[in-house]
Amino acid sequence: MHAPGLAALELRRFGRGKLPRAALVALLLLPLLYGALYLWSFWDPYGRLDRIPVALVNDDKGVTADGKKLAAGDSITEGLLDSRTFEWHEVSAATARKGVEDGTYYLSLTMPADFSRRIASSAGDSPETGALQVRTNDANNYIVGQISRTVFSEVRSAASTKASRTFLDRIFVSFSDIHGQTVKAADGADRLKGGIGTAEAGSKDLADGLKDAKKGSGKLSKGLEKLDTGAGGLEDGSKQVAAGTQTLADTVNGVADKVGPFLKDNEKTIGDTAQLVADSARTIRANLGTLVKAAPVAAEGAHSASDTLDDVYRARCETAVLDDAACPDLKKAAQAASDVAKVADDVNSLVADQNGDLKKLDTNLRTLQTQAQALADRAPHLSEDLDDAVARINKLNDGAGKVAAGAKTLHTGLGTAKTGATALDTGVGRLKTGAVDLSGGLYKLVDGSGKLAGGLHDGAARIPDYDKQDREQRTGVMADPVRLASQDLHKAPNYGTGFAPYFIPLSLWVGAMVAYMLITPMNRRALAAGAPARRIALAGWLPVVAVGVLQTAALMAVLHWAIGLEMAHAAGTVGFLFLVSACFAAIVQWLNARFGAAGRILVLALLMLQLTSAGGTYPVQTSPGFFNAIHPFLPMSYVVEALRRLITGGGLAPVWHACVVLVAFTAGALALTALSARRRQVWTLDRLHPELSL
Repeated sequence: MHAPGLAALELRRFGRGKLPRAALVALLLLPLLYGALYLWSFWDPYGRLDRIPVALVNDDKGVTADGKKLAAGDSITEGLLDSRTFEWHEVSAATARKGVEDGTYYLSLTMPADFSRRIASSAGDSPETGALQVRTNDANNYIVGQISRTVFSEVRSAASTKASRTFLDRIFVSFSDIHGQTVKAADGADRLKGGIGTAEAGSKDLADGLKDAKKGSGKLSKGLEKLDTGAGGLEDGSKQVAAGTQTLADTVNGVADKVGPFLKDNEKTIGDTAQLVADSARTIRANLGTLVKAAPVAAEGAHSASDTLDDVYRARCETAVLDDAACPDLKKAAQAASDVAKVADDVNSLVADQNGDLKKLDTNLRTLQTQAQALADRAPHLSEDLDDAVARINKLNDGAGKVAAGAKTLHTGLGTAKTGATALDTGVGRLKTGAVDLSGGLYKLVDGSGKLAGGLHDGAARIPDYDKQDREQRTGVMADPVRLASQDLHKAPNYGTGFAPYFIPLSLWVGAMVAYMLITPMNRRALAAGAPARRIALAGWLPVVAVGVLQTAALMAVLHWAIGLEMAHAAGTVGFLFLVSACFAAIVQWLNARFGAAGRILVLALLMLQLTSAGGTYPVQTSPGFFNAIHPFLPMSYVVEALRRLITGGGLAPVWHACVVLVAFTAGALALTALSARRRQVWTLDRLHPELSL
């Protein structure tokens, strides 16, 4: 009988009674129980997180910052309640602590009393971090704690972004302020440049002026030296003048003491005498004309008289001897006559006005007349004039004393001024040097201020000046500068779809394992009949393959139409799973055919190794090195990777690779089973009396 016939004969055994039929039904449904129930139980756990009770504590007191009320706790609470991430229960801190401890709540989220204050501090001088307090209890459920950490990380990120927006908005406002102030500073630098330019020109003028001042201060120093010398002479002269005025004052005062009473008593007599002199001078002047006429006559008469007396004297005293007593008198008379004659000659000469003497006499008489008349007029006030003159002389004396004292002070001051002028000359010289240096420095400062102004203008151009719209846009970007631009090329819609590639091959392996508990791996009739080993292997493999096909069809029908599994390549998935069932059946057949009862234990052990090294839950790279080492040598590793591409999508290269591997495993297992069948056709003592029977 051929292998298909032997396989059909093996399956017909299950139709001979109720119990075999029930066993066959159980065999067909066993993978369904494994695969469907497991996947159904956690098909979409994240979609039902709103059924998990979580305590929410909002102790935030809020704060007023820059005149605005900030209540971050209220905002987060409102957002969480609207999100329905969990089944939130707003409770007190004590209730939350007790609930997490006794399992009423899986975890708690607390906004502390200073939460808003700490967030607002980010824009102040002493920023502090605001902390959301999460309390979990892994004794309640470990996975919930892991899920909450992810959820609360998103909550923390959202809260941080909101706090950062306020802080960054202040920064951008500050940028605008800095820009404005820098523009003002640049304008001021321009004005400074102009002012320094003016100052530089002024410093040059100052240097030139100080150069002239140096010359002037030198002249001043020399001039003051001469003045000091002159002031010394003035001091000596003023002392002498003061001494002279003092003597004059003493003399005048002494004379006044003596003359004053005389003038007071004889004012009338002096006046009359002066008037007489004035009148006499007037009379003489009036008779000068008569004198001119009478003078020659008088001169001639005088000469005649003089000659006569001379003759008489000679006649009587020289030629004759007279009485000695009369000659002296006669001689005197002759001498007097001679004198009169000379006077008459003089008068005659005067009258003749040959030398202008008569005119001078008239002038002098006029002056005498004027002065005498003036004296006559002032005679009644001579004593008063004398007192006034004495007072003036005394005043002059006092003034001369003060002048002497002032001259001394002037001399002393000029001495000091001389020293100061010398120091001034030295200082002006230093100022001149400093002014030259200042001019050079200001020249450099003009250049530097120009660069400063240019730099400030460039800086102002580089400092951003944001309006409200720009601030809001940039604040949003900087508050959340890195967004997760997630692009899931082939996204699994739920948790169950993601784990289906892991649990489906598990259920098919279990199905093959249980199938060979009911179906013999090698047909006994064929063994007894001495059928070819290849036929025996196929006869034991094909019934389980047929069962596997039915198991796969039932499992995938329930997963798709009952639970909702969507496959990117539905037909490819089902066809690939047929190959998987055939491969798993061949491997399980060989283990049972080769090792007998112990083979069932090996099948279970091999299942455990495949589950732990296939990378069905976590990437295999996260497992210890042992599992990474056996991963490439076990068929389920390739099955899981291929099913992910068939169910969620993606390139099919891993699928074709897996098909090749599964065909190789299937062929190898069938060959090993045939080899085992050949060995089983030879009876040994171990087969007659096995050490272990299950």
